[in-house]
Amino acid sequence: MLRPSPAPAPALRSVLAALGSPTAVREARTPALRAAQGPLSPELPLPVHVLRISGAPEQTPGTRLVGWRFLIRSGDRAIAAADTMLTPDGWSFSHFFEGPYVAATERALVQAEALPGTYQPRLLSVPELYMLTLWLHAEPDPDATDPDAETSDVLVPLAPAPPGIAANRPYRVADLLPVLSTRLAPPPLLGSAAPA
Repeated sequence: MLRPSPAPAPALRSVLAALGSPTAVREARTPALRAAQGPLSPELPLPVHVLRISGAPEQTPGTRLVGWRFLIRSGDRAIAAADTMLTPDGWSFSHFFEGPYVAATERALVQAEALPGTYQPRLLSVPELYMLTLWLHAEPDPDATDPDAETSDVLVPLAPAPPGIAANRPYRVADLLPVLSTRLAPPPLLGSAAPA
């Protein structure tokens, strides 16, 4: 079961204002928005985090919140997305976009509903690998019957995923992070011994 976090009200207001602006919609590089007939609605807000992997092997990877993404629905399907970002004045609309990650996000959310457990859906971006995943953050068990809930997070790479990483397949964070860390590790300097 998914338990989405509510988006900050200013983030939602900024997306609604952009959708209500003919200039913002017309100038967006999203033909689907310009061609849409009928009302458009921002739905399924997801916090967007960026993965930070340090060059030091003993340091744990970390994330930071960089924005909120809303899927823009027309009729019965998402046709685009809107991103917001945190500015010194608060949450502001950033841009509209469309492409494969819109449908992949919607598909991953439907698949995630069938997984056992309760998760808070998020997006996790790995810019260096041109990778986006649905991050299913395990919610702690209120009855404390699952002491490992915090380590039960799941990542679902969205299509298109980097070579060698299957899209639309749930991975435990503990299984996928080492793969990502290896791919993001800086190459050895010329003339230095490669790690064993």
